[in-house]
Amino acid sequence: MQLDWLIRMKEALDLMEKRLDGRLDIEEIAKAAYVSPFHFQRMFHMLTGMTVAEYMRKRKLTLAAQELATTSAKVLDVALKYGYDSPESFSKAFRKIHGISPSEARNPGVSLKAFPRISFHLSLKGDKDMDYRIAEKEAFTVVGKSIEVTCQNGEQSQHIHKLWQECHRDGTITKLASLGADENLLGVVEMQPDNETMTYTIAGIAGPEAATEGFSVKTIPASTWAIFTSVGPLPGAIQNVFGRIFQEWFPATGYEISGAPELEIYPPGDTTAEDYRCEAWVPIVKK
Repeated sequence: MQLDWLIRMKEALDLMEKRLDGRLDIEEIAKAAYVSPFHFQRMFHMLTGMTVAEYMRKRKLTLAAQELATTSAKVLDVALKYGYDSPESFSKAFRKIHGISPSEARNPGVSLKAFPRISFHLSLKGDKDMDYRIAEKEAFTVVGKSIEVTCQNGEQSQHIHKLWQECHRDGTITKLASLGADENLLGVVEMQPDNETMTYTIAGIAGPEAATEGFSVKTIPASTWAIFTSVGPLPGAIQNVFGRIFQEWFPATGYEISGAPELEIYPPGDTTAEDYRCEAWVPIVKK
């Protein structure tokens, strides 16, 4: 199963390279990997730390810089070739990656960034079991405090950490833990289809008479969940579990992520303790 996954991902990457001078068709790319577009983009982001669009952008601007440095092609022609509608938008993106304008790339001895093609490798770990269970759960309601953040350059982790700090400081955590259904806190991860942005909510499960004023209210749809236990201090332990789910568990199973929110379930306790136990809930569908 893992070898099949590796071959399919390589074929998808090959197709992405062929599409660098054209418009990205994520449905075509995902089809090469035999998964849904959402699953492909979520897997790609979790495995590489980049969104598909971010990776493609860096690869295109790497090739564009090489072309400008080694040929007499016009900046406008290179911009259009790599999918930019105007020299202005191309110049802005180019400067963000290389720190110089496209025309300066022609200067002898100028320093340019080269972002190489990535590759996936099969890692046979086997040194640590991944215990999990599959559960069905009806739709339920959560209430909490939300932020929308970009997933580019790993910025989401910093913003989420700040949100938790703020919620501890202003008493939000205490309020959410007393909403009535249970004492667990939730981290609710809602990825946009392109994985470029996400909404993260620190929430509690709403009881029938929970006071929701001042909080955002969300319905978690009925889903099939793969549930994994995390043991260790936060946030490192649960981040490691989510990483292993996408690096090891999905490639070895016949499931893919459904597109419903992903959940972090935090029971009361010392979250800095070596034996702190919490859970990662991933919504799944059979391929």
